[in-house]
Amino acid sequence: MIDTTARVTIRTVIEEFVREELSAENAHIASAVAQMLDAGGKRLRPRITMLATRACGADAPEDPVLAAYMELIHVATLIHDDVLDDAGMRRGVQSTNSAYGNRFSVLAGDYLFSWVFKKVTLGYPSPIPTVLAAMLAEICNGEVRQLRAAGNAGLPMTTYLEIIGKKTAALFAACAECGAILASMRSRGDDGADVRAAVPVKALRAYGWEFGMAFQIRDDLLDVIADERDLGKPACSDLREKKVTLPLIHALAGGDSDLRVAVERLFAAADTASGDATRDVCEIAAAIRRGPAVSKTVASIREHAAAAEAALVAVPASPARDELAELARGLTEIAPSRAGHTSALP
Repeated sequence: MIDTTARVTIRTVIEEFVREELSAENAHIASAVAQMLDAGGKRLRPRITMLATRACGADAPEDPVLAAYMELIHVATLIHDDVLDDAGMRRGVQSTNSAYGNRFSVLAGDYLFSWVFKKVTLGYPSPIPTVLAAMLAEICNGEVRQLRAAGNAGLPMTTYLEIIGKKTAALFAACAECGAILASMRSRGDDGADVRAAVPVKALRAYGWEFGMAFQIRDDLLDVIADERDLGKPACSDLREKKVTLPLIHALAGGDSDLRVAVERLFAAADTASGDATRDVCEIAAAIRRGPAVSKTVASIREHAAAAEAALVAVPASPARDELAELARGLTEIAPSRAGHTSALP
C-alpha cells in the first residue's frame, strides 16, 4: 500500500520543489503554488502514479519525484480552471485568481506547466515526456470544448463524455501509464515506444482513464447534491457557470417542461449571481435531486468504476493492485452531506 511514509515523502518532495527550486526561479509564482498546495487535496494523481509503478514491477524503485510532478501538473490545471470559471474559492480557501488576479494566474499556470515539463524532459527518457505532452494537449482540447459547450442545454451525452475524457480522465490515464512505464523500464530494462504496448502498461492506462471518468462524473454529481462546506467552493457552481453535466443531461431528458424553461432562462442570464438566476439555480438543483437523474448518474459512476477495476485483471496480483481496485470502488461512495441532500450513493 501507499503508506503514510510514502504520502509524506510525496508531500515533502512537492514542498521542496516549490520552496527551493521553483522559489529560486520565481518567488511570486512559488508563493501562489504554495497557497494552492496548502489548501489540501487528496493527492490521488501521485498516489495512482506510485501504485501503478508497484503494480507493474514489485522490484521497481519508487519514484516520488515523478509522482510529485503529476500533482504539480494538476495544480497548474486548477489555477487555469479557476481563471476560466472566475472562481473565488478553491478547497475552502481563496483561489489563486482571486488572490493574485487573472493575468498573474494565467502566467503562473503556464510557468508551472513549462517548469514541470522541463524537469520531466531532463529527468526521464522517452516515452514518458511524450505521454505527458499528449496529455496536456488533450486537457487543453477538453477545456476549449467545454467552453464552447457552455450554455447548450441540448448538449449530447456523447459530447459531455468526450469533454470529461479529455479534461480529467487523460491526466489520470497518464499518471497510471507513466508509473507503469517507469516500472517496466527500471525493473525489466524495457525501453522505447514498445513499452507502451506491454499488456500491464495498457491495462493500467485503461484503469486510469476509467477511474478519471468516474471521478469527474462523481464530482459533477456532488456539485448539485452536496453543500459548500463539503465541496470547499459554492454549491451548484457548474450551473452558475452554465456547464452542462451528466446530472443535468439526465434531468432534462425526463421531459420536465418547467425544468427546461428554468435552465434556458438561467443560461440566457447575463448575471448568474443575480437574485432571479439564483432562484433558477435552486429550482434546477431541486429538480435534479428529486428526480431519477441522481440514480442514473450513480449508475454511470459505478459503470466506469467497475471498468477501472476490471482493467486490473491484466495486471499481476499484488497489494498495489488491490489498493488501486479499492480506490476505484471508493468512488461509488459519498460522505453524508451537512445539507442532508444525500447520505450515500443509492
